[in-house]
Amino acid sequence: MRPLAQCQALLAAVLASAAAVISTSAPAQDRLAERAAMIEAIKLHARSAPSAVEGQGIDAAVLKTMGKVPRHSFVPEQQRSAAYLDRPLPIGYGQTISQPFIVALMTDLINVGPGDVVLEVGTGSGYQAAVLSPLVAKVYSIEIIPELGKRAAARLKELRFDNVEVKVDDGYYGWRAHAPFNGIVVTAAASHIPSPLVEQLAKGGRMVVPVGGPFATQFLMLIEKRRDGSITTRQLLPVSFVPLRGGRAR
Repeated sequence: MRPLAQCQALLAAVLASAAAVISTSAPAQDRLAERAAMIEAIKLHARSAPSAVEGQGIDAAVLKTMGKVPRHSFVPEQQRSAAYLDRPLPIGYGQTISQPFIVALMTDLINVGPGDVVLEVGTGSGYQAAVLSPLVAKVYSIEIIPELGKRAAARLKELRFDNVEVKVDDGYYGWRAHAPFNGIVVTAAASHIPSPLVEQLAKGGRMVVPVGGPFATQFLMLIEKRRDGSITTRQLLPVSFVPLRGGRAR
């Protein structure tokens, strides 16, 4: 493993290359060089991640999907020049679109595939749901902020992510009508692992959720429900997410 300082320097170089290829005159759908640079940044970041995820890598199918999803379509107009840099960006209402590495890692960790059904808690811009969409049979996504939920639903429909269903509701309690889920992705930090989501996780399924207060250290947690129904949890790496709203999230 390379020294962290060296990896950070290499990552900065990749990000600089991504910024250098930005062309505001290019058609919105033609930003392939930026997407390719983003994928390289994700790979580099994965190699420099803490030991809890070291060697995990990011599945090729996840990277391929992320290379195709137009991230610039999921950020505000004023943020689009930075859409493919490996960092979070504001999307309004105090919320953010997660950095590409985190999106890739969380998608990879739930280990889902064709035929699976996934729940996302915290639709936000709709980007995480769009990345999940080509990988699974169905994505159910919940957003507690009405303006964001409606906007994301319209954007996903416009971009033909037809197997994604969005509703405005309190995601802490999940979406019981469509449970059990083979994978659950929570894109905001809860103070604890929400028990309704654990209940709605299918046997053999996985959930990733950031846990911790807004002014305290947060950790990305991996929860697995074994075939016998028993639960295992694993703390992966420190992260920084906006707080999960609603329910008993605080």
